[in-house]
Amino acid sequence: MKLTSAVLLGLASLSTGAAVAAPASPVLVIHGGAGVERGDLDAEEMRAARSALEAALRKGHEALAAGRPALDAVTAAITVLEDDPSFNAGRGAVFTHDGKNELDASLMDGASLRAGAVAGVHTVKNPILLAREVMEHSPHVMMIGQGAEMFATERRLEQVDPSYFRTEKRWQQLQRALREEAAGQAHADLETAKHFGTVGAVALDAQGKLAAGTSTGGMTNKRYGRVGDSPVIGAGTYASDGCAVSGTGWGEFYLRLAAAHEICARMKYLGETPAQAGEEVIVKGIPALGGDGGAIVLSADGRAATPFNTQGMYRGWIGADGVPHVAIFEDEALALPGQ
Repeated sequence: MKLTSAVLLGLASLSTGAAVAAPASPVLVIHGGAGVERGDLDAEEMRAARSALEAALRKGHEALAAGRPALDAVTAAITVLEDDPSFNAGRGAVFTHDGKNELDASLMDGASLRAGAVAGVHTVKNPILLAREVMEHSPHVMMIGQGAEMFATERRLEQVDPSYFRTEKRWQQLQRALREEAAGQAHADLETAKHFGTVGAVALDAQGKLAAGTSTGGMTNKRYGRVGDSPVIGAGTYASDGCAVSGTGWGEFYLRLAAAHEICARMKYLGETPAQAGEEVIVKGIPALGGDGGAIVLSADGRAATPFNTQGMYRGWIGADGVPHVAIFEDEALALPGQ
């Protein structure tokens, strides 16, 4: 019997124990925050949000299509969302009790488990880029406050006057929270803030490697140096060789569950799909503790899930064909890869 070269190659691989891996099909999944309700947005705001999601997907796809790593796609997509006032990250971040914008972000490379994070910065235009600088050009994982901003200066990242981040809509949200608080409504700051999430992205590149990132302005009326889950590796962001997660929601509960890592752990040790693991942690676990929110989840074989337990979550994905798919509310179908 005459053997073809392809068969001979396959037999050789089996005899040496080597595996011939098929190239991965790149995928990028993003979110712009859970908790959005129909009454929160007018027609123009809804159009602007969808347009921004599509722009972020296209920007991230450019990196993947050029054969660049998943980290590049994640940072590219999140930078677009940080620059758009539709979302609670970068320009458009919510205000603290003292009327300031405090920004947090984190980034993780699944193949190497390298990570970088920043918290409580006021002048860095794109916190996700600073998180990457911390990961790649420092011996640390997290830097905060003034020290993080000094590092941004050393790394020559763009810094802006704090007024850059202000939007009138976010300012009025703070005023409402302060009025409710003055009227004696318990936890008014949390009740207002939980409806405005963060931004994030997860990506699978052509080499089959994963990355995840998250960026946020935190919670309206937060105070006393509060830091949520978004810059905390394992809580709001996590990536490994098999799973990538970015969360959005009421951060205190994501911290308590180590939500992002918990999703990846369920996939690794229980064999759950992204949809199954996301359901258990986001749709069941977080609400059981009293919280709410959502997440985006991506596996190394390209399956994706976007679980959330609120009326809506800004979300979208793009594959190798370069066509963006976006949705906001729970009744909008979003046919995800692998489902």
